[in-house]
Amino acid sequence: MKKQIQILSISLFAFCSNVLAQNNAGLKLPEGFKASLYANNIGSARHIAVTKSGVVFAKLNNPNKEGNSIVRLEDANNDGVAEKINGWAKFGGTGIYIKGNSLYASSNEAIFKYDLNSKDEVLNPLTPVTIVSGLLDRRQHNSKSITFDMANNIYVNIGAYSNACQEKDRMQGSQGMMPCPILDSAGGIWKFDGSKQNQTYKDGKRYATGLRNVIGLDWNTQTNQLFVAQHGRDQLNSFYPNLYTDAQNAELPAETFYAINEGDNAGWPYVYYDPIQHKKIVSPEYGGDSKKEGAAEFKDPAVAFPAHMAPMGVLFYTGDQFPAKYKNGAFISFHGSWNRSPLPQEGFFVAFVPFKDGKATGDWEIFANGFAGMEDGVKVTNTSKAKARPCGLALGPDGSIYVSDDTKGAIFKISYNK
Repeated sequence: MKKQIQILSISLFAFCSNVLAQNNAGLKLPEGFKASLYANNIGSARHIAVTKSGVVFAKLNNPNKEGNSIVRLEDANNDGVAEKINGWAKFGGTGIYIKGNSLYASSNEAIFKYDLNSKDEVLNPLTPVTIVSGLLDRRQHNSKSITFDMANNIYVNIGAYSNACQEKDRMQGSQGMMPCPILDSAGGIWKFDGSKQNQTYKDGKRYATGLRNVIGLDWNTQTNQLFVAQHGRDQLNSFYPNLYTDAQNAELPAETFYAINEGDNAGWPYVYYDPIQHKKIVSPEYGGDSKKEGAAEFKDPAVAFPAHMAPMGVLFYTGDQFPAKYKNGAFISFHGSWNRSPLPQEGFFVAFVPFKDGKATGDWEIFANGFAGMEDGVKVTNTSKAKARPCGLALGPDGSIYVSDDTKGAIFKISYNK
């Protein structure tokens, strides 16, 4: 009888925990916050954007089972779940942005503009205006994330088609090319005029360089400045086993968050940021020994996060729903990476970076966790088994934030109970 009672208690606890998880979309949030599942299984949802009326648009990395790569989602009956879902477009990619009555979306080679009517319906789904074409796509780090400044300029990431700009890419002991020729056309942020059509790569301006791969970026309207989150390099241990152990590689280099001004150089591939030594270190391909400090000319990060967690989205919170501490701070999504062995893989959460007087304080916290789910009572740390991997971030008109999942295609809505 005692054993039966114990089993019943365990079952009841599991049942209650499951109900709680379902009520909060399975996420762990700070006190006072709640999460709901706005949509599910829409496809590989990368970045997202929300109109003033609350219609959500998601850019899919690949066309979904319906053959669409841009999805429109509307909660017409205000029950917190999108029931009007449709889509269009056949091109994959990451970037999506709403500016005025226009929807901008990017493939891995171009940026397109669609017109919206008063109901936030797309007027020209089959005939978008081409804003930029011919963006560099060398397959590696080829997603094109986009954001706008307040003067209608578009900023787009052109990821480096390399890990460390070696003479033979990703080969043990191969030296770095000096200077790195990739930086002429990639490894940075390019700026284009958002009001002009049919621009090509040569019409753009290299705004910042030395950035290996940026997927998350946003314009801080409080400081009128661009902020980007970079994916750090891989394989220090396998390329230079005499300098780095597997355990060191799991913690190096930091995933870095930068405040970017025009002309800035973040230092890739010549340096990386060591979150343990708290300084820029010369890359081994360029004569580094894991301790030699990099040149001061290279940008220091505003915040350094743990290694190999893959930052995917950046959102400055300008809403009024959340408590005051979140105002003008930055949310950053991490969807987890593959390169932390022998440590467990990490990420699968949304972090919050407080700002004071327009600058990141350096302190950060996990805001939303639990996306990856649990398996046999243990948190999932395998990227292939994760229930969800957070990617895109967007602000709703009521001050809630939306988080997309680029595995199965869930969209979460996180709100605060005032």
